[in-house]
Amino acid sequence: MFDRVAELTVRRPGIVLVVASVLVAAMSFVGVGAFGKLVGGGFDDPDSQSTRASQVIDEKFGGEANLVLLVSSRAQRVTDPEVEQDGAQLVAELRKETELSNVVSYFDTHSDSLLARDGLSAMVLAHVRGDESTREQHAQDIIDAYAGQYEGLTVRAGGGTAVGAELSEQVLQDLLLAEVIAVPVTLLLLLIVFGGVVAALLPLAIGTVAVAGTFAELALLGSVTDVSVFSINLTTALGLGLGIDYALLMISRFREQLALGTSVADAVRTTVHTAGRTVVFSAGTVAVALTALLVFPQYFLRSFAYAGVGVVVIAAVGTLFVMPALLMLLGHRINSGRLPWPKADRHRRRAPFWGRLAGTVMRRPVLISVPVLAVLLLAAAPLLGVTFGTPDERVLPEDAASRQVSTALQADFEGDDEAAVQVVVDGAVGDEALDAYAEKLSLLNGVVRVEAATGTYEQGSSGAPGPTSEALNRPDAQRVTVIGTAPPKSDSAQSLVRVVRDVDAPAGAKEVLVGGGDAELLDTKESIASRLPIAAGLVAVTTFILLFLFTGSIVQPIRALALNMISLAAAIGAMTWIFQDGHLSSVLGFTAQPMDTSMTVLLFCIAFGLSMDYEVFVTSRIKELHDAGESTEAAVVHGLGHTGRIVSAAACLLAVGFFAFATAKVSFMQMFGLGSGLAILIDAIAVRGVLLPAAMRLLGRTAWYAPGPLRKFHRRFGISESAPQAAAPTRESEFATRTT
Repeated sequence: MFDRVAELTVRRPGIVLVVASVLVAAMSFVGVGAFGKLVGGGFDDPDSQSTRASQVIDEKFGGEANLVLLVSSRAQRVTDPEVEQDGAQLVAELRKETELSNVVSYFDTHSDSLLARDGLSAMVLAHVRGDESTREQHAQDIIDAYAGQYEGLTVRAGGGTAVGAELSEQVLQDLLLAEVIAVPVTLLLLLIVFGGVVAALLPLAIGTVAVAGTFAELALLGSVTDVSVFSINLTTALGLGLGIDYALLMISRFREQLALGTSVADAVRTTVHTAGRTVVFSAGTVAVALTALLVFPQYFLRSFAYAGVGVVVIAAVGTLFVMPALLMLLGHRINSGRLPWPKADRHRRRAPFWGRLAGTVMRRPVLISVPVLAVLLLAAAPLLGVTFGTPDERVLPEDAASRQVSTALQADFEGDDEAAVQVVVDGAVGDEALDAYAEKLSLLNGVVRVEAATGTYEQGSSGAPGPTSEALNRPDAQRVTVIGTAPPKSDSAQSLVRVVRDVDAPAGAKEVLVGGGDAELLDTKESIASRLPIAAGLVAVTTFILLFLFTGSIVQPIRALALNMISLAAAIGAMTWIFQDGHLSSVLGFTAQPMDTSMTVLLFCIAFGLSMDYEVFVTSRIKELHDAGESTEAAVVHGLGHTGRIVSAAACLLAVGFFAFATAKVSFMQMFGLGSGLAILIDAIAVRGVLLPAAMRLLGRTAWYAPGPLRKFHRRFGISESAPQAAAPTRESEFATRTT
């Protein structure tokens, strides 16, 4: 395959670039439609009990409250007649909106639960119709029409749909700001790394191909299934990052061949056979890590698999075809536009920094690696106390309207109706059985009241007709609402969900489903936790197989997995220390809360995949040199001398794109960006620079061990990086002649 690709790009580079340009234009045309097809949400398990409860409530009871309008008056209490009249008019207008159902308010029920303790504000609850692709837009339309000043009232919007709408808008603003910061900085760093204008622009071509192709893929997938709008973030960051990674590897190898006096055509052939092969194999390892996200039922996580695998594959294909064609046409002009940096020949008398570092580490592997390992384990220590949650209004800045409403509901009202536990009893249950069931629920610790078709129940009181009883009863199902005192998403609120689920179902019930926001959180955590071993096992096994096929050793995959897990634990531990424990909250402007479950899983998969990307970059050159006859120690020193600068430069460039998300106002975006950037730098510097050479020195010859049958298997089916016979050898590069 690589022979055919090399010959095609050498003999027909113009045709390759014309075809690629046409494809990019077509993909860009299709990809523009992706923005209208991507949706928010996707954090819940569609098969969970809470999701099924929500579906039954939507179908049979008009939906549970997901929009809260907090109504107040500047000069009067809301209980004053004039204010009540304006409030009743507001409710009447809301009931005319086709996007709303189950509009319930203090102004028509006079329920104390919907009135603030100080009487200065009151709640209007409603259900916004639609699926996750339309619900947030409907909510935004309602907010635009009624929030602010309405007659003599002040209206503020909160609740799940309001938070979701504000979150989606804020994420897009954060993404735009991050790109505005990252792109110019990345361009400047590209000029510094490549030392020339022409070479610095080539990675942007690969990044453009990757982003345009992935947007087209997401547009097509968005037409047939739910795809999260947050996948845009990964597409842009990873597309540009991998474009830089792969282009840097190809250009460095091409320049190396030209420096040896090889012809342009043979330099391109060698580059395709060596760096091109590494790019394809590296892309496979990254794609495997991201494919593991498909085992989770939440389409939020699955969407990152769609985007991640797509951008990796398209970036690799673009690099394999477009980059050699560009190099063939440019030839020695790849060095055009040289900037006045120090020339490489000034440093030929000195070995590359990363080669010298590897040589130093391998002379004293234990003495140098143990302190580095200790620092990484210390950074990982906060994982011992990690807790997990799902996004809520606290991920937004404190001045966000929906967050302010949620804060007011918790502080000023007796129990948060919008955050209540929703119980659906399937079957025609008699009044006596339902009454006994509701009373039993009202006696649970932490319950303020229970609303059922037979009345409203509070501890120590008998049932009385409830204000929302008409919306709680159907011939084949009943709805019971449990309002508690615990703050939403807290451990106490989740414990209440468990206790409610443990209560015996009423006589005659076919099934009892318990839902609501806290039930969704509980189910999401359990859903991800139950599938996490499968995902981790899939990543470990497939990575082991791929690295064995590449190295022919069973020790190298184990060594790579162990070092990657250490660097990932350090990065995620540092994020736990910052975002869960609250350190740096005043600097970054976020509210400390449990680690976002989905974002932590995503961070793990992205960082693991990119770590394996750099693992392949380094190991491929080490193995090439070892296969050519060098000892393990010499191969590591020379290999890192060749690739250390490439990996560190690529890591810094990619980290810039992720670190730009630190400017976001949504806390889980900050966590993902900082965590990904930190994981990349830890892996590229601490692991590749210190721990890898130390491990290889301690392993010695056993680093390449494999049982006899597996060695035979690898000789027949394995993958190796080698230049074509006609090409000049690469090991004698003047750049790495002296490495110790």
